Amino acid sequence: MIRSDDLDHCREAIRHGSLSFHAASKLLPAKVRDPALALYAFCRLADDEVDEGDYQAGAVFRLQERLDAAYAGKPKNAPEDRAFAAIIEDFDMPRALPEALLEGLAWDAAEHRYDSLSGVRDYSARVASAVGAMMCVLMRVRDPDALARACDLGVAMQLTNIARDVGEDARMGRIYLPLDWLAEAGIDPLNFVREPLPTDDVRRMVKRLLAEADRLYRRSEAGINVLPLQARTGIWAARLIYAGIGTQLKRQGYDSISMRARTSSRQKLGWLTQAGGYTLTSLVMPKSPVVYAKPLPEVAFLVDAASRARPDPSRSSTVLDILAELKAREAEIGTDRPMA
Repeated sequence: MIRSDDLDHCREAIRHGSLSFHAASKLLPAKVRDPALALYAFCRLADDEVDEGDYQAGAVFRLQERLDAAYAGKPKNAPEDRAFAAIIEDFDMPRALPEALLEGLAWDAAEHRYDSLSGVRDYSARVASAVGAMMCVLMRVRDPDALARACDLGVAMQLTNIARDVGEDARMGRIYLPLDWLAEAGIDPLNFVREPLPTDDVRRMVKRLLAEADRLYRRSEAGINVLPLQARTGIWAARLIYAGIGTQLKRQGYDSISMRARTSSRQKLGWLTQAGGYTLTSLVMPKSPVVYAKPLPEVAFLVDAASRARPDPSRSSTVLDILAELKAREAEIGTDRPMA
């Protein structure tokens, strides 16, 4: 069980660090909202350390140690870690899910780029759909069809984030747009990160990303409507708020380089109200056959892990591989900073 002081800390961390999730979480029942806030606080801390820290590889190795300690029942003496260890015990959280997040963050630290849209979905599965699958576990939902739709929603949200942050990422030397799209447009990645410009070609790529996100948002809706009734409004709100970022991008001509898409508090309030309406509608509408669509190939491993009655506590080989790659990369560049 999560300690009350640890939960208070996690709640404050999310209130300041993730306005969209904080707004949507208010609509979740307390038995889901409280562990969800703790989960997001742990994941957000991990993401921020890798994303904003001076030594990204070190942050990944520290996260690996934190996961090892939490799954050993001896979490680091920090509110987020103690709360996450309580989640592991209370919900039988499959280790493969947070380790998928670890793998995605390690890809960031290793400065991976992705050859195709499938590769971008692979990355999105790890840094976003893994969290969606963990949310399902917190709702006691382990049905593979519902999990597949939750993973659709995670990928859609991450594609929206990527579309919104093209310029910001490029100025930090990062590219998440599929490299084959850049090649088709005759854009050299090296030149793009040196001087990202909102050209017609780049705007078309943003539009294509959002089109894929929209397709997955629509698929995810069938899954939202089979979640526990009290949780539906909160998840609908998250879906609508994130999709609203894409709508704002469309309004600004798909330019995410010279400006950043933002949504207002009034808009969020409107989406929260709309989410309640969709939940009421779900009570009278028949189950959509879309809920039975096969999972994306890139998220199938998450669906499999989360749906198991007895989670596998062992480390995955792919995580070990990327950690080994990171260590080899650090050795090659001859860093003088300590490694875990």
